[in-house]
Amino acid sequence: MHTLQISFYVIAALVVLALLFDFMNGFHDAANAIATVVSTGVLKPQTAVAMAAVFNVIAIFVFQLKVASTVGKGTIEPAIIDHYVVFGALVGAIFWNLVTWYFGIPSSSSHALIGGLVGAAVAKAGTGALVASGLIKTIIFIVVSPLLGFVLGSLMMLLVSWLFVKSTPMKVDKWFRRLQLISASMYSLGHGGNDAQKTMGIIWMLLIAGGYSSATDPLPTWVIACCYSAIGFGTLFGGWRIVKTMGQRITKLKPVGGFCAETGGAITLFIATAFGIPVSTTHTITGAIVGVGSAQKMSAVRWGVAGNIVWAWILTIPASAFVAAIAWWVGKQIL
Repeated sequence: MHTLQISFYVIAALVVLALLFDFMNGFHDAANAIATVVSTGVLKPQTAVAMAAVFNVIAIFVFQLKVASTVGKGTIEPAIIDHYVVFGALVGAIFWNLVTWYFGIPSSSSHALIGGLVGAAVAKAGTGALVASGLIKTIIFIVVSPLLGFVLGSLMMLLVSWLFVKSTPMKVDKWFRRLQLISASMYSLGHGGNDAQKTMGIIWMLLIAGGYSSATDPLPTWVIACCYSAIGFGTLFGGWRIVKTMGQRITKLKPVGGFCAETGGAITLFIATAFGIPVSTTHTITGAIVGVGSAQKMSAVRWGVAGNIVWAWILTIPASAFVAAIAWWVGKQIL
């Protein structure tokens, strides 16, 4: 009985740590959902954040739990998962999120979590603990999601330019100030749908490892509700350091450009979530913003800023994996 109590308390503490990561995910990635709508002046920051948080949570009613299943069962072998592995993964991911948030770098919370899982799993059981199919799918989409965002963002911009070629700039601005409310909402919906499920996957694997659930059981409703709520509250508190980078430093956006970037990004997230692929909302919206900027003229994009962001993407998985491996060892000593 005493052992079970200790096990329960450790698992409860790790669930809280996972929800803290989920909160930080919303906090860190709030900029992705609202940067364009704030930088174009369509909404005040506080209003935009509240809207994004609401749509993060509404995603609970829209998307199936395919991403949670990929993270929970398709990245590392379920047999090697224990509370030490989960602890290491979460510490690695949270550490990288804090570093990139502090320096205002829009990196991927999703890939920090995947990197954390990889680092902790390899530290425990070597590379044989990795599920190649799930990881390859995730790694491919590190490239595909920003490219798809780029293509869709630029195509939307070209289509809109063609449709509104005879309209005055004032009329276009008026229309797209309204339409951007819809595109920002859809992007926030996609953000909540893809990102909250990653934390669900972590808690799911933890419950299975602790014997509180089996691999054939459905994901408990309380886990789904807690994860969507945590990411919503995180978004509500917003990561303002990153808003400026996303909204204005990559390229100057007008409402029409903001609409095209958000719509391109939202379509990418909807597709990825439907196929159960955990993608980076940061990569996606950055690709879409660059696509919109380059559709106007290549010099509209500050390629140096975009290049710095790409470096952060490349470093995310190895950096969080390295910290997770150390955290796994520390967890073995203290948990």
